[in-house]
Amino acid sequence: MSAKSILFIARPDIMSPVLSRLRDEGYELLMSETHSGAHKVIEQKSPCLIFPQSVLPGFRADQFLSSLKHQEILNRIIVISEHGSPEEAQAIMALGARDYWITPLIWEKVKAVLPRDNKQVLHSVQGSPGQSSIIGSHPSMKRVLSLARQVSPSRATILISGESGTGKEMFARYLHNNSPRSEEPFVAINCAALPEHLLESELFGHEKGSFTGAISRKIGKFELAHRGSILLDEISEMDISLQAKLLRVLQESEIDRVGGVESIKVDVRVLATTNRNIEDCVSKGEFRQDLFYRLNVIPIRLPPLRERGDDVLLLAEHFVTHFCSQYGLKRMTFASEARSWLMDYEWPGNVRELQNLMERAVLLSGQGGVIRSRHFLLDGEDWYDEQEEEGGSGQEIIDQPDLHRPHDPNEILSISEMEKIMIIKSLEKTGGNRTQASELLGISVRTLRNKLNEYKKEGLVI
Repeated sequence: MSAKSILFIARPDIMSPVLSRLRDEGYELLMSETHSGAHKVIEQKSPCLIFPQSVLPGFRADQFLSSLKHQEILNRIIVISEHGSPEEAQAIMALGARDYWITPLIWEKVKAVLPRDNKQVLHSVQGSPGQSSIIGSHPSMKRVLSLARQVSPSRATILISGESGTGKEMFARYLHNNSPRSEEPFVAINCAALPEHLLESELFGHEKGSFTGAISRKIGKFELAHRGSILLDEISEMDISLQAKLLRVLQESEIDRVGGVESIKVDVRVLATTNRNIEDCVSKGEFRQDLFYRLNVIPIRLPPLRERGDDVLLLAEHFVTHFCSQYGLKRMTFASEARSWLMDYEWPGNVRELQNLMERAVLLSGQGGVIRSRHFLLDGEDWYDEQEEEGGSGQEIIDQPDLHRPHDPNEILSISEMEKIMIIKSLEKTGGNRTQASELLGISVRTLRNKLNEYKKEGLVI
């Protein structure tokens, strides 16, 4: 058996949530969509785990399981289903599969079933389970993490608030991973993404024929999260009529499928997030007060990135290291002016914005090894070639005799003429390097470039 090979018999979109993480950990990912192709891969590679999708065009997981002869191979198979049903799960398990999961694939669950020797490596690299994804040393983050560690073992409902991009879903996963439910499902749903009738069906499921388009029974998110945790993301956007049904679930620990006649008991730890002030929503009649009190058993507020001090640089370096590894680039460092810019910026998009910006900077810096603020491409700034910035043409000096002649100390020059003289001297001193020249002048590279473009339009040779 190959401890570093995993076979997926599934559509690409089913596999995509975990592929990059598995690649980062050094796994060889094998793919097939046919019975014959899967058998051939198993014979040649003997993968440590096999993830067949329950139904594909020309492929059925139950037939695939029936065709396998050895229980040792069956013990490596986890069938994944898009819709799922108790009947299908029972049939799959009866055929000898190791487990039966409902999509989407979640990294924490996949990591939990990796071979033991590889999990040892993962833990030695990442630290304790659930802790590696939270990066920060600022006192505000330490306080939040301390509170999270204290309450994560309980089953108390937790309301996580914070601006968009502060990492509320990641924090919810942290709470789940550090709880006794860590080996059970973590199911997330965005309450703002669906209209009321569809959201109710997604949360609680529905029976066949309960409404137009309900062609089969659907298992809801609460049932799928049984014994685990459910994340109700952006709960403040939930329609107020559905809030009453959610309140009953929280109070009674049971759900009613749409069109169903029997209540179903569920054991689920509820985590909720919001980027709004729910107390304001309550006062405006947009959110039920009783539901707010039921959700707000443990309130956790994530600080915005602008309040986290040096965590900005810590996170930036983390993301740069990650993207350098992902794109096969050598290690990069920040120029001092780039570090200053990172610390001065307000970060309205918080950690999400920082992550996206660091990916852009890594790609634009390329093999340069040093990330400068110009690689951030902010404020609609246009991209210009690296060679242009570094004076690759060897002609960054403005060729105009009048600007090079000695000036009478008593002569009064216009501000624009003095500006040209200062720019010329700075470029001469730095050998045409725009970055160094802009630092000498105390202006941005963008401003210097705009000035040089103005001089070109005046007919000056640059």
